[in-house]
Amino acid sequence: MTKRGEGDEGSARDALGMDVDDMLRLKQMHLAPYMQLATALIGNLRRSGGNMFRHQLDTMAILIDYGYIDSVLLKASIIHDLIEDVPGFDADRILEIDEESADVYKLVLEVTRRPIETKAEFLARIRDFGSDKARVLKSADRISNMISLGYVTDIEFVRRYTDETEKQVFAIAALADERMLDELEELVATRREYLARRFEI
Repeated sequence: MTKRGEGDEGSARDALGMDVDDMLRLKQMHLAPYMQLATALIGNLRRSGGNMFRHQLDTMAILIDYGYIDSVLLKASIIHDLIEDVPGFDADRILEIDEESADVYKLVLEVTRRPIETKAEFLARIRDFGSDKARVLKSADRISNMISLGYVTDIEFVRRYTDETEKQVFAIAALADERMLDELEELVATRREYLARRFEI
């Protein structure tokens, strides 16, 4: 898994901070077919507004922001909720895209909650048995969700989701990327401040 700063000493960087090597790696990735599949999520609305398609791309952007330039990881991020949120989705549509499709599909399955799993069991499985990529992807996914939580007005949901992040997702992020853990801790703190203010009013 390639992260910014690994093996790129002396690389030329453009004005935005991404080095040229990373840009070229992104340019060579066949992301568009995965984005096309993800558009099936446009009709799935979110509590915070927008839809699940936007959330897929937001998760990918978070990974890139953290310097993850790994084609399997980025492709999986674009469709990470597809199997779970589109009933009857035909997995063959993923497997026929390119030479990395099988690895992408395997990673998506790692971060897909199984029908027999509780939410706690699902998160524990990723924590205890997930691959490095699955833990990184789940951490980026939760960062996106926690940011979106700032637009949710259901106080009980905000409290429950914030508690779940602290109790179950912090441990995943600690194994994945300490920088992501830092951001999740900050997001949890801001949600707790919000909840405290609500009860003061």
